[in-house]
Amino acid sequence: MMAAQDALLAHLPADAPELALATQPDTTPNVVDGMAFAKLYGEPLFKLPTDLYIPPDALEVFLEAFQGPLDLLLYLIRKQNFNILDIPMADVTRQYLEYVDQIRSRNLELAAEYLLMAAMLIEIKSRMLLPVKKADTGEEAEDPRAELVRRLLEYEQMKLAAQQLDTLPQLGRDYVRAQIFIEQSLVPRWPDVNIGELQAVWADILKRAKLTQHHTITREELSVREHMTGILRRLQAAKFVEFSDLFDPSRGVPVVVVNFIALLELAKETLIEITQAEAFAPIYVRLAYSPT
Repeated sequence: MMAAQDALLAHLPADAPELALATQPDTTPNVVDGMAFAKLYGEPLFKLPTDLYIPPDALEVFLEAFQGPLDLLLYLIRKQNFNILDIPMADVTRQYLEYVDQIRSRNLELAAEYLLMAAMLIEIKSRMLLPVKKADTGEEAEDPRAELVRRLLEYEQMKLAAQQLDTLPQLGRDYVRAQIFIEQSLVPRWPDVNIGELQAVWADILKRAKLTQHHTITREELSVREHMTGILRRLQAAKFVEFSDLFDPSRGVPVVVVNFIALLELAKETLIEITQAEAFAPIYVRLAYSPT
């Protein structure tokens, strides 16, 4: 086949090979070693179609994202190192309105909240232009910026606290909870116990049982009035009775204590007299009255 083509070209004029090549279809791609813009039905697309429609709001890039009017105000103040306690309202209001105009041209619903703050800034600026009047109490009027400064300081504190909380490790973001699956048998396996361990446990129980003793506590009712009557009867039979003879140690400490209390009650009611001849002499007890 190649020999026949060579023979045919040999009988043609000199410019015949170029004419033959021009009549063949051009199979060379428009872009050689280029990068496709996209793939359409699996085929590379090297040129954008001329009838492609891209909406104006298909792509928006926000260089600064704020979470509300206070966030925007705080950004403008901190960016220019303004004193938050002495805010230059003219500069801040002008910059704030420029940003609100950009938002309003794109999203009117989002700009509504910012427009409310803009009205508040204009009101504060207008109040600052008015002459200052003293209050009825004689004190100076409050700065129109005081309420705005208070709200900005509170918002900044909450924002810093939120940033500190965000730095804490979070499950799923900073670390993953490790999980280990352990297969457990459904039938419990109890350990084997030999006869020697049972004997040792039984001996320990008997030992503790011997150490436990039951104590029965009886209650004896003692009457102070009865002992007072007994002391008076005994003193009626004798003029003087020695103090120690009024007590019977053999009956126990409770009886001695009650008898002593009865003696004190009689002395308190001046029914008996307790006398002593001299220091370290025996103490005697006698009736304070003469029995009939």
